[in-house]
Amino acid sequence: MSTEPEFDKHSKTYTTGHEWDGIKELNTPLPRWWLWTYIACIVWAVGYWILMPAWPLVSSYSKGVLGYSQRDAVAAELKDTRNSRNVFAQKLLSSNLETIEATPKLMEFALASGRAAFGDNCAGCHGSGASGSKGYPNLNDDDWLWGGTLEDIHHTITVGVRSSDDDTRESDMPAFLTDEILTKDQISDVATYVMSLSDPAIKAPAGSAEIFQDNCAACHGEDAHGNRDVGAPNLTDAIWLYGGDHKTITTTISYSRRGVMPTWAGRLDKATIRSLAIYVHALGGGE
Repeated sequence: MSTEPEFDKHSKTYTTGHEWDGIKELNTPLPRWWLWTYIACIVWAVGYWILMPAWPLVSSYSKGVLGYSQRDAVAAELKDTRNSRNVFAQKLLSSNLETIEATPKLMEFALASGRAAFGDNCAGCHGSGASGSKGYPNLNDDDWLWGGTLEDIHHTITVGVRSSDDDTRESDMPAFLTDEILTKDQISDVATYVMSLSDPAIKAPAGSAEIFQDNCAACHGEDAHGNRDVGAPNLTDAIWLYGGDHKTITTTISYSRRGVMPTWAGRLDKATIRSLAIYVHALGGGE
């Protein structure tokens, strides 16, 4: 209920005249500091409306007296970043690996740029840690189909493998069963022979070595250590791209494998490709 305001002798404050169940509401003024803060916020808000972009219009917005634009500010920052990167990018393109490794800031830039480019473009296949998966090479080891030097890696990234680039890396392993070059029994025997190359506990069937020499040695070498000129893997190191069990090797021999890596030329600029090559080379398996 409402009554006339009265002076409360306990709080020494007048009431508002409102009372509920015997409880009277005091008319206590706001603290002076809070009041001035509130007024200051109002003044600041009005000033902001005048000076800065603030009000939406039909097809635009109020520009403000200062004409500030967050979009322009971000664009300027990006431009400064690009200019800064271009300086390092030009040095990167004009320097050899030894010079890059001997220049800490340049090496730091190359690794940071390469790491970012790898995460955006390569991690989907090779994994975020570059450890690969079935059908996608592990880039941390020292097993390379096409070579692990900086220039080898750079060329592979540039042209890809079985890609649309005219100079792409290209290898063509026959499908020995589909092409009717070998029988199923012969393929099974040579698969066991290949397994025995990296595991002495496996006994190769009689005649399987001859099948290998007649059909596989031309690419993989008589000692089966591979040939990087044609992308033929080393079969003696127990490192397998698709798997090293008998069934998987039999499938590979029977039907071949034709994995594809895209060409990054034209998709990425030369400095980024260079950074990628340096980053991959520095993962631990680079030669």
